[in-house]
Amino acid sequence: LPVAVLLKDTKLMDVKLGQLGSWLAMRDFTPGGIMGAMRRGYDRYYNKYINVRKGGLGGLSMVLAGYVVLSYMWSYSHV
Repeated sequence: LPVAVLLKDTKLMDVKLGQLGSWLAMRDFTPGGIMGAMRRGYDRYYNKYINVRKGGLGGLSMVLAGYVVLSYMWSYSHV
């Protein structure tokens, strides 16, 4: 028996295309809400890739790759 989940508590990947507009309307786009979302994203990334028992280079290489892409875009904005 599936449990009913409120649309507000639904993850983005579980939202159907017809519900996307109302799901976005329920999001908190205040500066505090945006900072909270960024904090939760950072915490999720940190706990998944950095703060592990047997870590690898996956998390650090993703940060480095992101830095390389951003610096390329900033340096060659005319491309």
